[in-house]
Amino acid sequence: MTTQENPFSGIESPFFWPVGMALAMEKESVGIAEKNLKFFREVVQTEIVRPKPEWATANKIVCDLHTHTLRDFSITPRADEVPTLVLPPYAGHTSVIADFHQGQSLIETLLNNGLTKVYATDWRSADMAMKDYDIDNYLAELHVAVGEIGGRANLIGLCQGGWMASLYAARFPQQVTALVCAGSPLDTQAGNGGIRELADDLPMHFYENLVAAGGGLLKGAFMLEGFKSMHPEEHMVKKYVTLYENIDDPGFVQRNENFERWYEYTLNLPGRWYLQAVQQLFKENRFAKGEFVALGRTVKPQGITCPLYLLAGSRDDITPAPQVFNATQFFGTPPEKTVQTLAEGGHIGLFMGTRALKENWPAIAAWLAERKD
Repeated sequence: MTTQENPFSGIESPFFWPVGMALAMEKESVGIAEKNLKFFREVVQTEIVRPKPEWATANKIVCDLHTHTLRDFSITPRADEVPTLVLPPYAGHTSVIADFHQGQSLIETLLNNGLTKVYATDWRSADMAMKDYDIDNYLAELHVAVGEIGGRANLIGLCQGGWMASLYAARFPQQVTALVCAGSPLDTQAGNGGIRELADDLPMHFYENLVAAGGGLLKGAFMLEGFKSMHPEEHMVKKYVTLYENIDDPGFVQRNENFERWYEYTLNLPGRWYLQAVQQLFKENRFAKGEFVALGRTVKPQGITCPLYLLAGSRDDITPAPQVFNATQFFGTPPEKTVQTLAEGGHIGLFMGTRALKENWPAIAAWLAERKD
């Protein structure tokens, strides 16, 4: 041990060494107490005070619809560029996951890698007036959004946003130039993901009771507890241990605050929309089978022939890779227009993880930039 590392250096007399040890222990205990206080303040702040997450990148509102607000993040646009519309997950959390914070944002990554016309759907929390909205309501207003940005777009669907984007592409193929599906459950009966297990194991009356308990809505708080129950140790123990270990790192604390603000702030879903998704998409897999009815027409995934980019996570236990990649078996896009990439990481990391944003999304942005109007 060096002199700098030894808290008792300079105390040579046998008489003084216990005093020196006591002083060092006192100093250490004060440091621990301060660390504990900082930790408990942080926990209280992130778990009790939950302000609405904010978008990190400057944007303007194009239009306010019942189901979502259409946001425009575009910078000086290229005349020949096809607009890109990002559909974040609609699964009980806000759309801010697509624009987490500066330096860790999918929107920012797209803008920094060749795209200049970027938009996103900011999904609304359903109120009682929306409890009977179904998937058709969302597809219809998505059609309005595409019209607002020029009538034709590249679509990026994240998780649940991927099956919605795919349904739209099958229903309105002329409006979609290219389609990106990231962590999207397209073949919902493939693999062994947690969502598939829940859909298969629990009867419909369980989900109907959840909606009834919300007065016709699927409460976001119910979904949050369901996600936490899939990884109880992570949410009950590990996250607090990690926070404690990094409580003196301001950057880590800020990132933790941003994530907790997003994760703990929930949105409600229309009960009819939710039950339709559970029954028809997850239990019966109607879209993959070509049996789903969207806006009055049975949509066939074979009708999707636009360039297709499929991104899955190697450790994604929410949407395992086969649920994403199996789309090549029933979509109509030819192999030479299809790209499949298995990214390192789990589910949420596909959309806002620093590794995916650095290693995967720049290539996707460049791929989209090649699509010409």
